[in-house]
Amino acid sequence: MTGAGPATQAPPRGPGGAPGRGRDPDKARRTVRDDRPITLTGLTVKVVLLGLVAGIALWAAFPLIEAEAWVGLGILVATTAGLFYLYLSRRHIPAKYLVPGTLFLIAFQVFPVLYTASTAFTNFGDGHRGSKDEAIVAIQSSSVVQVPGSIEYALSVATTGDAATGPLVFLVTDPTTGTVSAGNADGLEPLDAGNVTVNSAGKVTAADGYTVLNAGQASARSQEITEFAVPTEGGAIRSAGLSRAYEGKATRAYDAGCDCVRDADSGKVWTADPERGAFVAADGERLLQGWRVNVGLSNFTRVLTEPSISGPFLETLVWNFAFAVGSVFVTFALGLLCALALHSPRVRGRTLYRVLLILPYAMPSFAMLLVWRDMFNTDFGLVNNLFGLDVDWMGQPWSARAAVVLVQLWLGYPYMFLVATGALQAIPRELTEATSVDGATPWQSFRRITLPLLLVALSPLLISSFAYNFNNFNAIYLVTEGGPFPADNPSVGATDLLITYTYRLAFGAAGAQFGFAAAISIFIFTLVAVISAISFRRSRQQEEVYA
Repeated sequence: MTGAGPATQAPPRGPGGAPGRGRDPDKARRTVRDDRPITLTGLTVKVVLLGLVAGIALWAAFPLIEAEAWVGLGILVATTAGLFYLYLSRRHIPAKYLVPGTLFLIAFQVFPVLYTASTAFTNFGDGHRGSKDEAIVAIQSSSVVQVPGSIEYALSVATTGDAATGPLVFLVTDPTTGTVSAGNADGLEPLDAGNVTVNSAGKVTAADGYTVLNAGQASARSQEITEFAVPTEGGAIRSAGLSRAYEGKATRAYDAGCDCVRDADSGKVWTADPERGAFVAADGERLLQGWRVNVGLSNFTRVLTEPSISGPFLETLVWNFAFAVGSVFVTFALGLLCALALHSPRVRGRTLYRVLLILPYAMPSFAMLLVWRDMFNTDFGLVNNLFGLDVDWMGQPWSARAAVVLVQLWLGYPYMFLVATGALQAIPRELTEATSVDGATPWQSFRRITLPLLLVALSPLLISSFAYNFNNFNAIYLVTEGGPFPADNPSVGATDLLITYTYRLAFGAAGAQFGFAAAISIFIFTLVAVISAISFRRSRQQEEVYA
């Protein structure tokens, strides 16, 4: 009789007891696949969405090819191929849900932040939008004057898009040859005679691919038409009214030898300054047309060192903090007071009172801010008439600041009332009852038990409210527009926040300074991020104490 040999492990069995292949359980957990059958609805949705992705990719590919942006084209192709692989495969189920959110995060959060940060290190703005070559063309075109014997054309003003906002195009008819050409910022391009309609006076009345403006539409854009110029060799075509144009001669020309611009009439010379992206004369005069260059940290140092900016900036920063902290404090205090008053079961009609208290929260803040602005009017405002006051609310710095805080109190306390009501209902009544048994007064019970537990629950909301009010553009711009403004500095008002100051720099009448505005935006982002991080850290420590 032979002894039993060593035990052997039976091979794994597949379905029906058939031997199956050994599987690595860790690998099985790592590879997630969906073996459910695809329904007709699911298949239709997948086809439509992937078709939309393919269409968007094709639409984006042609401009990239035209601009020879091969890196961008490669990213586009790789992203599109990755999406098709992901959603045509049954594997990688978690990624199917994570990828869309990640792409939207990159497109609408990460990319704008990075673009803003990169803009902060440039002089991008009015007069510094394009390249150096474009600046030279603009300088020469703007100096064009009509000279005796210059060619005059019959002119029709057109656009390549909407009549009110589309890019301007000059449709000109040569008086000698009858040739019709289309002129834009890049130059003249002859048009096929079969694609245009010309009247007896030589004016173009219709052209394929262009919208010819009528007299009213052209008059509405007369300022743009007057400033518009079509560059030609040695000069440019400019308008002389709305029906005639002339080809003039440029009085200023670029000299590549000295990298400068010379004025033929006065002999003045403006030399290129690569650090400032502009042509500058020996006396310091700078031509308006410049080009975009990297200026390093100059936008940031300008905020702190330039006297005309650093003083108003620091004053605005102090008021910005005061407004954000004050708005959070007063709205939280009033909202908590209302929540505590209606938390008592002895109050009758609590539901009705709560509905009435949240009415300001249900109304559009945009409209309410405009209403409050009129209520603070000195002459016919409700506030002065109701209380018999004669206060120029918007004319004095401190009264205007008080007005915007009061407006923010009315708009913000319903939100604090709602969150405080919810947090109070989550606190066990046994805690407050135990303190009363121990002989604590209602104030001691509130200060030692209720308020700390409320702050643990509401700290993240208070931090987010601070961040919101730190950049509360609407509350300032719609009520005071940042005013009142000092007589010697119309760019910064007494109630301006950094965000409204940045807006005025970027889009103000004095000219856009996008690079400088982006630098201030980085300051705002850094301040809010640091304060929020510190506050969140302290709130976590508080949670550990009361856990």
